[in-house]
Order: sequence, then structure tokens, then C-alpha cells
Amino acid sequence: MKLISWNVNGIRACVEKGFLDFFKEIDADVFCLQETKLQAGQIELPLDGYYQYWNYAEKKGYSGTALFCKQEPLSVAYGIGIEQHDHEGRVITAEFDDFYVVTVYTPNSQDELRRLDYRMEWETDFKAYLKGLEMKKPVLVCGDLNVAHQEIDLKNPKTNRRNAGFTDEERGKMTELLNDGFVDAFRYFYPDQKDIYSWWSYRFQARSKNAGWRIDYFLASKALSERLVDAKIHTQVFGSDHCPVELEIG
Repeated sequence: MKLISWNVNGIRACVEKGFLDFFKEIDADVFCLQETKLQAGQIELPLDGYYQYWNYAEKKGYSGTALFCKQEPLSVAYGIGIEQHDHEGRVITAEFDDFYVVTVYTPNSQDELRRLDYRMEWETDFKAYLKGLEMKKPVLVCGDLNVAHQEIDLKNPKTNRRNAGFTDEERGKMTELLNDGFVDAFRYFYPDQKDIYSWWSYRFQARSKNAGWRIDYFLASKALSERLVDAKIHTQVFGSDHCPVELEIG
């Protein structure tokens, strides 16, 4: 089973830059999007053979997630069931026979860490949501988690130490999640792989210089670890400031 996750930074713009070509070529069983940046009725994607599920932010042109799958899920849920978190379209959960797939667009702490306190509340509540799902069956989490966990996960760790996405607080929350029963699929296979990133700023020619961050993940419940086959980061795929990430599971 092949799963893809991609922060498209606006699906309408990404479609203009070749999204459908990649979608057809990769032929994923489950394809998750973050930062779709649209409202209901603003796009019709011709994805023959896929069920489509969308979660829109109330604010126009902001946030949003989507999940496309070949097999119809047993159930689909939107948000995490906590009112203060569920206005921005950040989570879709699809239940399959053996596990849940959760696509998430984690809130950014923003410039000057204006939203860091809220981000910490989100992290606590989102982990509790995942652990609640795990009581029923294992979980695969994918998406833009807006954190580079270790220094190996970004090009310039020293100069970014207190910037959004690389604060001690955000990294600590990721450590807590991993310590509480989740596996970072890419690091499971490639624990020492350097210079592989999933996001590059549009400024300063960051992508051509590969001055990036690995902030897009697949996390798996430890109960699924023996079923993990491979994890990939498709750095050659353009169309967004993020590239797609992949998980293959047996």
C-alpha cells in the first residue's frame, strides 16, 4: 500500500504546476494534502477511481486538508473534536480495516513565535486525539508537522534555533509523541541521512541551494513498524514550496 502526503501550498496553484501529472504517475492508494487554501466548490479535481474528502478552513484562502483514497474508508472524521481547534480545516481521519490514516496541517508558531502558546495547546490535544484512536486500532499520521525534529533535519540549525519550527518547545513535543509510541518512518529507514528536506523557503534561492527543512512526515504506531516497507521524500517534484513524501506499507 502506497501513501503520499503533500503540502501543496494552494491546490489551485499546484494544479497549474503539474499536480495531476504527479498524482497519476505516483498512483498512490491514499493521497493526502495540506494547505489546500480553498473553499467548497472552488475546484473539481478529475481523480477517477478515488474517493475525495475535504476539510476547509472557515477563513477563506487559508489552511485546509484533503484525503483521496482508492478504497472507501469505513468512516471519515473532520477535526479532532475540540471546538477551538476545528475552525481551520487541519485534520481528516479515515478509518480502514487495519489502521487509521490521519492527515494533519499543524499550526505554525509564526513570526516572533506569536502563536507558540496556542501551538503547545494544539500539540497536547492532538497527541491525546491520536492516542485515543490508538486504543481502537493503529494509526498512520502524515502531513506538514511544522517542526524539524533534530539538527539533521534542517540545513542551518544554529541560526534557526529560536525560529518557528525549530524551537525547543516544538521539538520537545515531537520527542514526546515519538516516545509515546510513534515511529518517524523516514528516520526508521534512514536514521543518519543528511541533506534531505521537504520544504524550502521561496526566498534566497533556498531550493536551488538545498537550504531546506524536513517538516513533512509519516509517523506510524509502533504496532505497524514491522509492516513498514520504505519511506521516500520526492525532492525532484516541484509545484509547491514543499515536496511530496511517501510511505509504503505491507
